[in-house]
Amino acid sequence: MNKWTPISLIFMDSARSVKFVDKEIFMHPYTRHLQTLFLQNANPQLAAPMAKYMRDQFPYLGIKSPLQGELHRKLAIEHGLPPAEALEQVCRDLWNLPEREYQYAACSLLRRMEKQLPAGFAATLEYLVVTKSWWDTVDSLSHVVGTLFLKYPQARETWLPRWRTSDNIWLRRIALLFQLDYKNQTDFALLKEIIIENLGSREFFINKAIGWALRQYSRIDPAGVREFVASTPLHPLSAREALKWLEKRINKELARKVTGPGSTFG
Repeated sequence: MNKWTPISLIFMDSARSVKFVDKEIFMHPYTRHLQTLFLQNANPQLAAPMAKYMRDQFPYLGIKSPLQGELHRKLAIEHGLPPAEALEQVCRDLWNLPEREYQYAACSLLRRMEKQLPAGFAATLEYLVVTKSWWDTVDSLSHVVGTLFLKYPQARETWLPRWRTSDNIWLRRIALLFQLDYKNQTDFALLKEIIIENLGSREFFINKAIGWALRQYSRIDPAGVREFVASTPLHPLSAREALKWLEKRINKELARKVTGPGSTFG
């Protein structure tokens, strides 16, 4: 007797009546609708170069970002967004699918609904960060974490201490980046503490994150960032990235003076 049925039921032991059911049966309806829409728009010719760009970490359907956005809007119009209480299941469903566009879809959905997340969603965010990890999804999730921590300080107090000292580089990257959108609300003292904890790291994604976080805050406190960079033995990559925006601004100001009224160069 064939072990497979049309709905992919696997009967392992008839005496025990144990069976494993295809996980698609248990997917949330939103996930099934999205999967159908994405499969209808897959482009194998684009899938290979997209995977190559991401160092072949994951397979792709071949759906570029603009079309992904259009498909998300189409899905929202036809079926609406999932309720907030279903977000964990939807995100885990999408994370379990092999092609990378599904993880992008989960990140996009979370960014759209981030203000509706409860404090306890930090546990799900941790799972998403450490599963199928790469900079593309981790950096997107850092913004969601930032919103959650700003809304629920107690969640930050619970989760940040373990993330900032984790052996997992992606959790440490999140700890460095979660304040990117905070502007004047940035806790610069905290950021400096976390950066100092990561001094001496050889991880590209950690040193890049240090520079990115400092560069972002340099728009708010240029002098503070310059002083910290000058007094801290940062990795050259971190220092270079940290001062990039400030140096660009200085160069623009010099160019304006050189080409301004009365200039012999104008």
